[in-house]
Parts: sequence; structure tokens; C-alpha cells
Amino acid sequence: MQGLSSPPSDRLSAPRVLVADDDETSLCFLGDALHRLGAIVTLSPDGSSALDRARSEIFDLLILDCRMPGGDAESVLRDLRNTHEAHSVCAPAVASSAEIDAQARRRLLAAGFHAVLLKPCTLSDLRDILALAVTDRQKLPLLDDGQALSAGGSPAVVQALRGLFYQELITIDRELETLCQDAKTLEARLHKLRSSCGFCGAISLGEHAASLQQHLKLSHQGAMLPLGEFRQSLRQTIQALGTP
Repeated sequence: MQGLSSPPSDRLSAPRVLVADDDETSLCFLGDALHRLGAIVTLSPDGSSALDRARSEIFDLLILDCRMPGGDAESVLRDLRNTHEAHSVCAPAVASSAEIDAQARRRLLAAGFHAVLLKPCTLSDLRDILALAVTDRQKLPLLDDGQALSAGGSPAVVQALRGLFYQELITIDRELETLCQDAKTLEARLHKLRSSCGFCGAISLGEHAASLQQHLKLSHQGAMLPLGEFRQSLRQTIQALGTP
């Protein structure tokens, strides 16, 4: 099925939403309703096609049905989060179903879903769900030379600091999986990293480190969505530092 496009004037700011559901009526309603709310919608009739789209395209929100062929909501989300290079690895996800009891709701939230959508739903329900969409990934700069110069005092000092910072990020990227096995160790490492980000003007990475640090302090259960965002920003910053 093809995506539903929002009016041309809204395309730059409209959230991109992937909806996966094997029920044609539900798929049609959700696609049309989200489109009326200003979203650019892509429809998938099963889990396997939804996973392929989420891996190869950037979406700001995923709405996944709990029972569909080719992979249910939980398996699709698990496989997506484990594919670090997937384009939508960090996208917030919502599980949808016609019947969800309290135990199932807790399980889905613990599995990393941001919310649970009970069908049939209303436009008001979808408006609340759409508020979860992330549309400002590119808002924060990777490197701010002005901030770095303000901290370092001269281009030579900034260059030296960023050389050390580059090696620090390479080490973190290599050791991240091990660090994640101990929340206290990871939180302490993030605390140190934020200081380095400030000295080197790494705005995006500093914000993502702070978000992940706060997540760890609150002891959230389930998949750490901020971890995927942090990893992505980490690697983008490494690439930016390595570019002459």
C-alpha cells in the first residue's frame, strides 16, 4: 500500500507515521484519520513489511498491531531496536489492539512501547498518540564552534580538545554494550561525557547524554529508547569530528 501524503505546504513539518495492521478496515481508518490530523502516513498490512519499511525509511512514529502475520507488535519492535543501523531505530512506538487487559498493557510498556492504543479509537485518541512523534532530530547541531571557542579560548586549543574528544567517543562506542550492563557505571560515564561535550561544543551528543542519564536515574523499565538516540548521535558526532 502507498503512503498518504499531507498537503504540500505541510510536508516539511508533518510527522511521518508508519501504521501496520492486517485488518483492512482498521488500516484504512487509521491512515485516513492520521492524514486528516496532518501526518504523512505509510501503511503496512503485516509485520514483516512494516519491519522492512522501518529499517529502510525514517519515521517519526510507529503504530503496530499486536496480532498480525509476519510478526506481532512486540517482535517487530524488538527486531527493529536490535538493528542499530535501521533508519527508524529511535522512533517512538505505539502498540494497537482491539482488546488489551492491564497485564498486557504493562507487558507492552515494559517492552519499550510509549503507549497502547485500544481499537476502535477516536480522532482525539489519535491526536494524543500523534503528539509522541519526534520531528526535530536535526534541530540540535552536532558541533558548535562558537561554544567550543568560548570554552577553549583559541582555535588551537579547540582542535587539541576535539582530538582527545574524538578518541574518547571512539572508546565509548566500542565499550557501549559493556557499559550498558551496569546502569550506575553507564550513568557515571555519561556524567563525565557531558563535561567533554560542553568543552568541545558537541550540542546534540550532550543533550542525548543528558536524556539517557535522566532515564537511568529514574530507573525506567523496558527497552531504553534514549539509548538508541544516544548511539546515533554518538556516531554522527564521531563522523563530524573525523571530517576535515
